[in-house]
Amino acid sequence: MVEFYDSLLINIAMLYCGVSFITLLTYGYDKFAAESRSWRVSESTLLLLGLLGGWPGAIVAQQGFRHKTRKLSFRRQFWATVVVNMGVLLWLLSPFGARWLQKVL
Repeated sequence: MVEFYDSLLINIAMLYCGVSFITLLTYGYDKFAAESRSWRVSESTLLLLGLLGGWPGAIVAQQGFRHKTRKLSFRRQFWATVVVNMGVLLWLLSPFGARWLQKVL
């Protein structure tokens, strides 16, 4: 179980880094598109990327690009996805969640 748990931690960290990088790039593209009045990335896509583990990249992008920081309804939804993501992460890292995941995989 310890080996599985260590592997789980590494895989989750890699997932968060990868999805965060994609999310950062997506926010950057959306900011560029907003300024040039071209095709935009939907808010639901940005929220889904955050929910899937890209929220650290989204926070960096929001602050770095000054993008999606004013619209209160988006910010509320974004932080709700962070809370849901963290809840799932904490459950997966619990002994019960790790055992369940080990059985599923």
